Amino acid sequence: MNQMENKDIDTCKLLYNTERVRLYIPEYGRNVQKMVNYLKTIEDREKRNEQARAIIKVMEILNPSVHLEEDFEHKLWDHLYIISGFDLDVDAPYPMPEPEIMHQKPEPVPMNSKPLKAVHYGRNIENIIDLIAGKEDGEMKIAMIRQLAIYMRQQYLIWNKDSVSDETIFQDIEKLSDYRIKVPEGIQLNKVESGSYFQRPGNHQGKGKQQNQRFKNNNRNRKQHNK
Repeated sequence: MNQMENKDIDTCKLLYNTERVRLYIPEYGRNVQKMVNYLKTIEDREKRNEQARAIIKVMEILNPSVHLEEDFEHKLWDHLYIISGFDLDVDAPYPMPEPEIMHQKPEPVPMNSKPLKAVHYGRNIENIIDLIAGKEDGEMKIAMIRQLAIYMRQQYLIWNKDSVSDETIFQDIEKLSDYRIKVPEGIQLNKVESGSYFQRPGNHQGKGKQQNQRFKNNNRNRKQHNK
C-alpha cells in the first residue's frame, strides 16, 4: 500500500505556468492559445475559417474594452495572427501584420526634465505662471494673478501648517516668474477662516479624523444645550 502511495506521489507533479509554453498575448489566457493551436491543425479551409471567426468572438468577449478603440475588429484579427505566431492561413477580412511589429519599441513619452523651482507648489503652478506672464497688463491679468495667489496659498498650507502672509505668496509669484510678473499693489486675498483644513492629495485619514472630532463636538454641545 505504501509503495503504491509513494508511486502516485512521484508521478503527481504540479505544472506551473513558468514551465509551460510562453503565451504571445497573456491577456486572452491559455485556453484561447489552445484554440488557436487547434485551429492551425484543421485541414478543411472552410471549417478553419469558421473556427477562426468563432475565436474572434471569444476574444471580443474576453476583451470588451477593445470596443473603445477605432476599428476594433481589425485589432482582434491582428491579435489572432500574433497568438498563432504569424503562422495562420485563413480568409480574414484583414491582411496578416508583419512579424516585426512584435519587436517595435513604443515611442518614448516626452518628459519635462526641467527641475521644479518650488516642489510644494508643483509644476502646474509654474505652467500657470508662465501663461500669466505672457498676458498683457490689464484687469484680466490682475484677476488671474489674484486667483493664482489664492490657489498658491492653499497649496502652501497643505504642506506647511503654519500661516503664510499674502506678501510671501506675492514674492513667490514674482520669483517663480523670474520677475516677469509684478504683483500690483493693493491686491488683497480672502481671509483664511480659523480652523480651515487643507488636505494633502490622497490623504483621507486626516479628513476623517477631523470630521469625527467635529461630530463629537456637536454631540457634546447638543447635550449641554438639552440640560
